[in-house]
Amino acid sequence: MEVFTPITEGLVKMFVCGPTVYDYLHLGHARTYIFYDVVARYLRYLGYKVTFIMNITDIDDKVFEKAKREGGSASEIASKYKRACIEDLKRLGVDTVTFFAQASTYLPQMIQQIRTLLEKGYAYKTSNSVYFDTSKFPCFGALSHQSRAELALRRIDLDPEKKNPTDFLLWRNVVEGEEGFDSPFGWGRPGWHIEDTAISITQFGKSYDVHGGAAELIYPHHEAEIAQAEAYTGHKPFVRYWMHTGLLKIGGEKMAKSSGNYITIRDVLERCSPDILRLYFLSTKYRRNLVFNEEKMMQMESGLKSIEKFWDRCRKSALVESKDELSPRIKALVQEFTTSMNQDFNTPVALKALYEAAEFINTSSNLEAEEALKNSYQTVASILKALGLFSVKS
Repeated sequence: MEVFTPITEGLVKMFVCGPTVYDYLHLGHARTYIFYDVVARYLRYLGYKVTFIMNITDIDDKVFEKAKREGGSASEIASKYKRACIEDLKRLGVDTVTFFAQASTYLPQMIQQIRTLLEKGYAYKTSNSVYFDTSKFPCFGALSHQSRAELALRRIDLDPEKKNPTDFLLWRNVVEGEEGFDSPFGWGRPGWHIEDTAISITQFGKSYDVHGGAAELIYPHHEAEIAQAEAYTGHKPFVRYWMHTGLLKIGGEKMAKSSGNYITIRDVLERCSPDILRLYFLSTKYRRNLVFNEEKMMQMESGLKSIEKFWDRCRKSALVESKDELSPRIKALVQEFTTSMNQDFNTPVALKALYEAAEFINTSSNLEAEEALKNSYQTVASILKALGLFSVKS
């Protein structure tokens, strides 16, 4: 546990790895993006100004392969699913993102970063690719706490011309006729990792506060981001605080589009409300893996109704003017909520405090409830807003 101290007082710069737009978002995405939405909401609740960037990966082999299968262009496929992605996030109440950064619009910055890495000796060319030389970056593996020997067992970007098994792709040339981009290295496509640092360094500079994503991105994606960014800028650390959500599993396996083992957000929202889905995901600590259980998710409805009844009584209490201080019960809710959220965003405990306050108010007489809720409307509204519940009403 560390005390959170942003680089610039009162301002938080936050980047979260967004989706590759070749299909509809699934529930694994929902879990991750709902959590980071709450992170941004809670930081704003504390009084910080938050600039929250989420990237949209529209340059990726999966996008190009989908375009080939469907007979369209990669840009058409990416545009279609980018629109669907933003629609689904809005339906989930994920509305704290300052802006979505589309990777393809940062291609000049990617090329510039790769050229600089080559000039500095951190990268090298093969017959058809450019790779980052991890032997030149001693801290490679520090984020995932892996030794060089351990990393060597997890081979990436297989290529017999690579110097080291852990070297990762910065640029790969493609044959004429395939979709690609012109560059000093040839007609081709950028590697996945350079896309994110092109965006974040352009928008935030050489260092920023929070970088989030799912746990499976720690290696190689986030390790690669650190290596290429710090080698490019010469500044450490690239990011002050790294955060990673646990996996969402279905049938014992990771939910993933690539394996066909997934449920789309759109499908689930046909059967339940966004607030139920949000309560379900926030009821498990964000770092833990979670096995999706639709029956358990639907059981969240009773808790949601309890909170909604509590909120309705708060709104009614706001009709009665009062100069009183908060009641001890609402003060306790605020204290328990902030204490739990300050402990590494412990949303299950924060929700427990909300449930207990709701039960107390809902089982009290009208007179007792009115007394407990004096002057509480704005306070309760701010807590619900920090959790993203009843966003329209609050």
